[in-house]
Parts: sequence; structure tokens; C-alpha cells
Amino acid sequence: MADAGAPAIPVPVLLVTGVLGAGKTTLINSLLNADHGLALAVVVNDFGAINIDEVILSGTGHPVFGLKNGCICCSLQGDLLRTLRAILSVRAAPDAIVIEASGVSDPRGILEALFDPVLREAVRLDAVVTVIDAEDHDPDDALWRTQVRAADFVVLAKGAAIDPSALAALRATLASMHKTLVFAADRDGGVPLDLLLAGGVRHGAEGGIDPSPRLRDDRFVRLEWSSPTPISLPRFQATIQHLAPHLARAKGILCVEGPPGRTYVFQLVGRRATLTPAALPAVGAQLVLIGRSGMFDARRAAATLETMMQR
Repeated sequence: MADAGAPAIPVPVLLVTGVLGAGKTTLINSLLNADHGLALAVVVNDFGAINIDEVILSGTGHPVFGLKNGCICCSLQGDLLRTLRAILSVRAAPDAIVIEASGVSDPRGILEALFDPVLREAVRLDAVVTVIDAEDHDPDDALWRTQVRAADFVVLAKGAAIDPSALAALRATLASMHKTLVFAADRDGGVPLDLLLAGGVRHGAEGGIDPSPRLRDDRFVRLEWSSPTPISLPRFQATIQHLAPHLARAKGILCVEGPPGRTYVFQLVGRRATLTPAALPAVGAQLVLIGRSGMFDARRAAATLETMMQR
């Protein structure tokens, strides 16, 4: 895939995982029908020859690709690779690709494939969302724990009818696994779908970030910050490390001090941050930071970033 037709910025991939029946297809359906203005492509995978999810999701108007060879983690070098090639071969690449993992699969196989040299110049892992059935789950199950450990975001499905103490116990279990970005699908405003899809970085006509979609969820605060000059990479890394505990998402395009043309795409989701070299005509830096209301002080964060530039 690393050819002249590859997109200038790798297309972000949202991986949705969770055990059988957890509610993955419902979440993906919500993503496809949400008012975000993004062009999404979806790769779905049932465990078996008949791909029911492909039929369910095909009515959304977004292109849906079904893998026919059973568990997705057994088809990585074949069916998945061919499917991603087909998605990226169209004239206008999608803004993001959503992959639904089989409910019986370990997501680590998919993650390893996405970091393969054949793929990583064309697609980029953006976030892993693990869906949990709040009514019916087994924290002692090895596969359940593996899927939760892989998560950047956790979505609790089917939790409206369960006892609040049981929901609190589940959240405590997730917190003990260092999972704090946890959203109940049918409580407290539901899942922030625009936050899940906030990881795309599109290069606008004037050389800057297109920050769409706009964040409309008042549970979160958004800061857009820019610098007209290149930044110090060590200072930037130290600053982000300081701000990260208060962030749910961050993205940006950075031109760093040093040899000309050293430009990077920066992404942060949960605890995971990446810097990817990019052949983009940036001269300074543009960042978008997103954090929870009451936890993320956008004004203070902007002042911290300005202080970074003055050192």
C-alpha cells in the first residue's frame, strides 16, 4: 500500500471490539447514522460464513465490507489486507475506517497488522473501543480482560436496567484496570460519538488542520491552539506529558525545530500518544486538545503551551 496513491496522511482506523452480543453492531450503527459529516468505511466480521452485521449496516449509506473467512484475526494477511486496499483505491479516501472485530477474537492480532510496514503508511490506528454488556459480562474471562486492556475507550451497553451498585462495581473493576474513559450508552448523555471520531487530521487548502467535526458534547471542552513558528520537540513532549492526565483526545500537525521539513502528525487518545512523520507543508504547529469539563482547563492549557514557546 505504500505507493504513490497512498493518502498524504494515513487514514485513521477505529477498532471496535467486545465479546459476542456485547453491542458492537449497535454502536457502529450509531456512528454511521450520527450527524458528523464524515465519510466512513466499515469492515465487519461475523464468526461464520453468513455475515449478518454486513446486512444490518449496509442500509446506512456508508460502504460496508464483510470479511467472509471467519475470525478476522485469522484473515489479516489475506482478506483484511485486500479489503483495505479496496477501500483506499477509490478516488477519495474515506475520512476514517471502522473495523468491527469478531467477538471471539483477541484484538492484538488486528493491532499488530495495522502496524505492519505494508499498512502503516496508508492507515493508522486511531482508537480502540471495547463494548461491554453491563448486564452480562465475566471479568474473570481471559478474552474479556484482553479486550478491555486493549481499549482506549470503554462503552457500557445495556446498562439502563441494572442496579446502580452493580454498575458502580463494574466501573470500579475497569478503574482497577486503568480504564477511566468509560461511557454508558444509555446513561449520562450516552456515548460521545463525536469524541470517538475526533481523531482524524485533514490537511486544509491553506495548509492547516481542518478541525471538523465540531465537538457538540458539553461534557467536553475543546482548545484550538497554533504557533506560527516551529516548536522544540523535547519541550512539546514534556508539555504534553504534563497536560495528558487532563485530556481525552489531542491531535495536531507539528513542524519541529531542526532540519527543514521535519513535520509530524501528533495524536493522543487516552494514555496512548503517537508522532508520525508526514510530508506536509507545515511551518509552525496546530493543535486541537479535548478534555472533560471540570477536569480540563482550556485557558490554563493555552497558557502552558505559550510558556513552552517562550523558553
